[in-house]
Amino acid sequence: MDNRDTLIEVRNLKKFFTIGDNTLKAVNDISFEIKRGETLGVVGESGCGKSTAGRTLLRLYDATEGDVLFEGKSIMNLNNQEMKAMRRNMQMIFQDPYASLNPRMTVGDIIGEALDIHNLASGQKRKERIQELLSLVSLNPEHMNRFPHEFSGGQRQRIGIARALAVEPKFIVCDEPISALDVSVQAQVVNLLEQLQEKMGLTYMFIAHDLSMVKYISDRVAVMYLGKMVELAESDALYEKPLHPYTQALLSAIPIPDPEIERNRERIVLQGDVPSPMNPPSGCHFRTRCPKAMPECAASVPQWKEIEPGHFAACHLYN
Repeated sequence: MDNRDTLIEVRNLKKFFTIGDNTLKAVNDISFEIKRGETLGVVGESGCGKSTAGRTLLRLYDATEGDVLFEGKSIMNLNNQEMKAMRRNMQMIFQDPYASLNPRMTVGDIIGEALDIHNLASGQKRKERIQELLSLVSLNPEHMNRFPHEFSGGQRQRIGIARALAVEPKFIVCDEPISALDVSVQAQVVNLLEQLQEKMGLTYMFIAHDLSMVKYISDRVAVMYLGKMVELAESDALYEKPLHPYTQALLSAIPIPDPEIERNRERIVLQGDVPSPMNPPSGCHFRTRCPKAMPECAASVPQWKEIEPGHFAACHLYN
């Protein structure tokens, strides 16, 4: 990838939640950057902190520590007025299209709400803009007065995408935007996201479980485990030569359509369950399930470093 300028820079981001006397370290010291116009895929098991990272990055959650820079400017200390202006640049597509749309509002008002908040259009211009956004996501502009329950899951997710696009953002966090949809609809939504990216120069952080879909849509992929980032590389490099034992195990679970290769391939089956994020293991969080664990893995936290050009990992195997 050419060295386009960085749009988002995340430095040592942490998000902890206090639950009773315990601290849940949902996102625990992650650093990365997202280039303008690229898609960064983020994968990992449920509960590893992917969605929390996305929400903290947009300041839907306030970070416990760390910094997020948008176009070189920190967004962590902006006041409400400044943050409202910043929201035009950064939007989110939510996971569940059934829960994220207000059932009492028409589709026109759901999309138009952002136009009203930011005073972007009113009267006839507002109506035209809403219809234009519906056309953009391949929905019938005549349906702007219908309610969410009159649409299918895939159509509702398109409404969610139109709502995110209403303020003309530069950056969108896609929080598992296809996991609640039928498989046949998933590809349509992903293709739509790619077309919109090309047309409008958008930058995405694409959070998902589906590793083959992430490979398809992402320029680079980050792997998370128990609140930490364990590997980050260009998509092809990560899938062809994963460095971290956790990434190797994840990728070995992707089915290969060739039965001959599938039969002879060695699958890495991890032992035990994911530890509780309330009480993660010492040192490397993955060591309790890692087939290559060494004594030093318990003693110290592995450093996040560049092992090959553009290929980062946090693992004692590479120290």
